[in-house]
Amino acid sequence: MKPSYQKYLPFQPVELKDRTWPDRVLDKAPVWCSVDLRDGNQALAEPMDLNDKLELFGVLVGMGFKEIEVGFPSASQTEYDCVRALIEQDLIPDDVFIQVLMPARPELIEKTFYAVRGAKNVIMHLYNATSPFFRRVVFRKDEDEVVDMAVRGAECVYEMAQKQDPSMNIRFEYSPEHFSATEHDYTVRICSAVMKALHATKEKPVIINLPSTVQLSTPNHYADQIERFCRLLPDREAAIVSAHPHNDRGTGVADAEFALMAGAQRVEGTLFGNGERTGNVDLVTLGLNLYTQGVDPGLDFSQLPRVRRVYETSTGMRVHPRSPYAGDLVFTAFSGTHQDAIQKAFDDLHSRGADYWEMPYLPIDPADVGREYEPIIRINSQSGKGGAAFVLHDHFGFNMPRIMHAEFGALVKAEADHLGEELSPEQLMRLFAREYRDVTEPYMLTSHSIEERGAGGHSTVRFTGTIRAHDGEHIISGEGNGPIDAFFSAMHKQHIDGFRFASYHEHAISSGSDAKAVAYIELIYRGRSVFGVGIESNVSIASIKGVLSAVNRALRAENLTIA
Repeated sequence: MKPSYQKYLPFQPVELKDRTWPDRVLDKAPVWCSVDLRDGNQALAEPMDLNDKLELFGVLVGMGFKEIEVGFPSASQTEYDCVRALIEQDLIPDDVFIQVLMPARPELIEKTFYAVRGAKNVIMHLYNATSPFFRRVVFRKDEDEVVDMAVRGAECVYEMAQKQDPSMNIRFEYSPEHFSATEHDYTVRICSAVMKALHATKEKPVIINLPSTVQLSTPNHYADQIERFCRLLPDREAAIVSAHPHNDRGTGVADAEFALMAGAQRVEGTLFGNGERTGNVDLVTLGLNLYTQGVDPGLDFSQLPRVRRVYETSTGMRVHPRSPYAGDLVFTAFSGTHQDAIQKAFDDLHSRGADYWEMPYLPIDPADVGREYEPIIRINSQSGKGGAAFVLHDHFGFNMPRIMHAEFGALVKAEADHLGEELSPEQLMRLFAREYRDVTEPYMLTSHSIEERGAGGHSTVRFTGTIRAHDGEHIISGEGNGPIDAFFSAMHKQHIDGFRFASYHEHAISSGSDAKAVAYIELIYRGRSVFGVGIESNVSIASIKGVLSAVNRALRAENLTIA
């Protein structure tokens, strides 16, 4: 018995040894046509109702789409009613073409024209399948008969167009469905015949839409088909070549990009790749891919979260968390090495005031698509030492010194492991407060005063305060060349020894009359660093509280109680 995979026939590529498309660079946007309201809608288990379609149409117009396939009006009453509502409610801007699909059958063509009466700009989209399988099994017609069927449909469309209100701007489109599975010379033959029937000219070209209705090959072969078709089509200037890739092999975006390199001028697709089976080409990804290369896509993605919300509400579909540019997690770094690189790159970007976006792991500025910076770095057990510091700074204004990152990172990792989940910024802040700010045992400062004495550049600071310990309250006092030194002197008198001052950092959080100082203190105790944090409106007291935090943390770690 043969292996099961041998029942599949490999794709037979076209001969194109002198192909030129691989050397081309995409430097301008194609003509975009959204087929969300027709192709995307017909793939839904529960198709959109009229209100859903009208709301999504408004979003597409707001994004800048100038060609929108709004339905298949001869297929159902809902589709018909949507087209009529758009026209009768005057919802179509004067510079937008609505596109309607129709098979090459006279009675359905007639109903389609009736549906679009009163519209200003319309693309009449005629199609029929052309592949050998459809000719043999579905139509039971030979090559000539299928060409004749397509030409008669085109002639019917053209004749009916001449009978419409002269104020209507009518354009024509033809799709040889299953283009990618059709013999190449036969596709050229049938498209050329249809163009003649539609009276295509350079001044009024016909859109020739070449769908990979089902992906059958790697993207380079689809590009070869497009380039060869463009070379061989008679009167090429009378055609606008359009690509309509599906995503059965997961390469719809590559198919579209290669097709444009190969000579296509237009792309049909859907937001977020909605469509039959694995969907159509994702126009959000395709457009923003151009954007990241410095090319104006001609579409507005600045409100992408809102676009996504309307799409999800209208269709009932969900954008995958890892979907390019729009997914919940695409601007998020959990990995420690990624977080560290992003944090350093943000610091560099802001310090240099750079004109160009240069950011590891983030190909696009989240702000350009309406996203916020807050979720970029998120914390779990895989996160590194710099990620937690980034979140504390970004959400709460704490600028933890780099020498403290490793210690706090280890605490965060242990907490995430213990909870078995991602830590929210609020959880991170509670951990920071618990481990540093709110450490009040074994010692707590209950009162204090600081007095500076001296003149002529020589001064002494005297600290006096009350410390609460397990055995009651103790009044302490000491002198030094600054508040921290004076506090150390006072603590030594209580036999709290073995600590050596190592480093000090401070900054303000918030501003105005309610501003507070944050002091980060590093002490050396028994040969290792230990950190403390103090927060107070007075920077001197914040520093003293930071010292006491570090002392308490060191003693707590050793589980010592000192009388």
